[in-house]
Amino acid sequence: MKVTLFSYSLLLVAACVASAQSTRKPVFVTPEQVNLAAILPAPPAPDSPAGKADLADVHKIQNARTPGQTAHAKADDEEEDMFVFRAVVGEKFTAAQLPATAVLSSHLHNDEGIIVGPAKQFFARLRPFNFDHTVQPVCKTNANVKDYGYPSGHGTTGYLEALALIQMIPEKRDEILARADDYAFSRAVCGVHYRSDGQASKLSAYAMMSVMMNNPQFQKELAAAKEETRRVLGLKP
Repeated sequence: MKVTLFSYSLLLVAACVASAQSTRKPVFVTPEQVNLAAILPAPPAPDSPAGKADLADVHKIQNARTPGQTAHAKADDEEEDMFVFRAVVGEKFTAAQLPATAVLSSHLHNDEGIIVGPAKQFFARLRPFNFDHTVQPVCKTNANVKDYGYPSGHGTTGYLEALALIQMIPEKRDEILARADDYAFSRAVCGVHYRSDGQASKLSAYAMMSVMMNNPQFQKELAAAKEETRRVLGLKP
């Protein structure tokens, strides 16, 4: 009887999780259109030379990080939207002043979670602090040892937002893309990702954006965000 009740409980929990996930709907790109598990290279095995080099890099970053880098990484950890590029494009670049841009940003972040989540489960790469307990993260962590990290969700969001933003403000293309690299690197400074997780997130974002570019809803929201942003920032139409 106990086994039956326990099994039933597991099924009930699984059903609740599936129900919660099903309420999150893609806006611009579906998992069928971009299957990251099929197109990303597998992360290096932990005992391979590349895997050992990846972990050594985490320790190198950890040993060299400064209080300023830590503060910057923590701030990036707290914000997953287009407005992480505010320092690059202008102080008026805020969600409060740019509601249409905020909508586009939230939809990009939404689709990142839908597309990246299955890839994390497929590759099942433990985060560095769950693999090596001498790694000391300085940002929020999940106690669950199965909290996988490849590709980086934060990193993918950062690159997606950047790829949209450079279409809105092409004058700042190089600076925006450099900030996206910096944002992804913050995850390594945090100690919650390998640098290669961020590299995979860049590939993920470009794959997703290539599909989004053909989506009429994306083009509509991008046009509205571009007009709004350029007007508020005082840029030429």
